[in-house]
Amino acid sequence: MTDSFVISMFGALFAVMNPFVNLPIFLGLTDGMDPAAQRRTALQMVLYTAVTCAIVAVAGSAILNFFGISIDAFRVAGGLVLLQIGFHMLNGSESPAHHGSEGEKRQPASNDSIAFYPMTFPMLVGPGTITTLILFAGQAKGISGWTEYGACVALVLLILAVVLYFAGNIGHHLTRTARTIMTRLMGMILLAIAIGMIADGAKVLLPGLS
Repeated sequence: MTDSFVISMFGALFAVMNPFVNLPIFLGLTDGMDPAAQRRTALQMVLYTAVTCAIVAVAGSAILNFFGISIDAFRVAGGLVLLQIGFHMLNGSESPAHHGSEGEKRQPASNDSIAFYPMTFPMLVGPGTITTLILFAGQAKGISGWTEYGACVALVLLILAVVLYFAGNIGHHLTRTARTIMTRLMGMILLAIAIGMIADGAKVLLPGLS
């Protein structure tokens, strides 16, 4: 494996799961909770996200094989999904496919329920995250490859845990301008990665293009 694998995977995963972009949503859904309950919810979210990511990483390829979908076809389809999410981020809006609809983001009847739905799924582990995990799992070869894969996921989860655990404090200092700049930057990164995925898949599916 090369450093480019680690950089590409971390960049794509961080861009699509960006804790700072999801921070305002988390604060909105946990509004009215005391700090202790808010932090418990944050830890539950990180746990659910870690388990869901592990399931996708291990079973993703098997699911594709079951439906007879090649990794290159999925690479093109997944690249299009990431492209759409990236365009929304670049334009300062949220993609319903990844962040959920307005109805899904409304306060649930029970505060405890938001840890998995809608925060873990579909906001943190939505189509964009699932696509990224499956595609990079297909590139991870041998123990070293899977070690780097796991390290990328763990690092993103660690950042997520820190940001959400201290969400109340960070929310006071993270200005709208800072969130806007970060969202636009992550959108550009995601667009570049998505175009690379589409190009790599298209070269295999349509050999005449290479």
